[in-house]
Amino acid sequence: MPKSPKYLLIGSTETYSGKSATVLGLSHQLQQKGLDIAYGKPLGTCWNASNGTVIEEDVQFIASSLNLPENCIAPTMLALDEANVQKRLRGQDKTDYQQSLIRQYLQMRRGDLVLLEGPGDLSEGNLFDLSLLQVAEVLDAAVLLVARYKSLLSVEALLSAKQRVGDRLLGVVINDIPAKQLETVDTLLRPFLEQRGIPVLAMLPNSDLLRSVSVGELVKQLNADVLCRNDRLDLMVESLAIGAMNVNSAVKYFRKRRNMAVVTGGDRVEIQQAALETSTQCLILTGQLPPPPFIVSRAEELEIPILSVDLDTLTTVEIVDRTFGQVRVHEPIKVQCIRQLMNEHFDIDRLLSKLGLTPAAALP
Repeated sequence: MPKSPKYLLIGSTETYSGKSATVLGLSHQLQQKGLDIAYGKPLGTCWNASNGTVIEEDVQFIASSLNLPENCIAPTMLALDEANVQKRLRGQDKTDYQQSLIRQYLQMRRGDLVLLEGPGDLSEGNLFDLSLLQVAEVLDAAVLLVARYKSLLSVEALLSAKQRVGDRLLGVVINDIPAKQLETVDTLLRPFLEQRGIPVLAMLPNSDLLRSVSVGELVKQLNADVLCRNDRLDLMVESLAIGAMNVNSAVKYFRKRRNMAVVTGGDRVEIQQAALETSTQCLILTGQLPPPPFIVSRAEELEIPILSVDLDTLTTVEIVDRTFGQVRVHEPIKVQCIRQLMNEHFDIDRLLSKLGLTPAAALP
């Protein structure tokens, strides 16, 4: 009879900390070490309902990126959305999700390690008895926490998480550290956490590419019309510029930026022209005014999509900003970037020894 796999639950101190990216990079490293892995995300958040089943988009993407066979993917049991929350609050959903977890996850007899992606933070899922700690208890899983670095105050959330997770906490990944802060994190924060029994398994520098969003994603979020170069929606936008100043100031401002989306009024033709001649990945025009034909033909020539939105500039900027903060990792170029970052900065051998796993490559 095959041996039971171990369970590693990857959680975070707050939403959008980089859990999916960590799962992607980590699972790739584990596979390279010759380990047989399975994957699941008990609580779904980005999902499509299909034939009455919940298909979690992250699960689909990660499963295909890792070439996992069907029997190495555990089912997502529940979509965390308004409708399901209402059913639970009204007492219409009396499902014992912990029993479902035991049935569907502990039956997985495959692999050396089952990687589980936890909820958005330490409280999410409580209503359904599927919070990070509840899942960890039921499956006897070790926990790896991902925290996005904001300042040295990020230490507070990690100390509090250690109090809650206790001995199950195998270690932490500190993510998105600005280059200027890396030394401070390494000399101050890392030793402090290690002394308090919180192993720091990775310190990942921030990456403009990972924070970037595709033009196609902006089209979706803004509900925009694409006026030209519909074939270049795969371009990646790393920064946002607002063309609201005079043209001379705009040119200086644009030249300092790279791979930007420029938001400006449909009537600001000189700003549109300046943007097209700098490092612009797309023009977003507000006010429902079409640009003149020479702007469209220049954009066609330079392969820069022009989007038109039925929104004012402020609302447009807010939506784009929010999209940057909630970036998904579904572009192949990002997967490559994550793998490289994790290879360079994540201490996989320390993780394996804490899990008591021997890489197949190291077996005699």
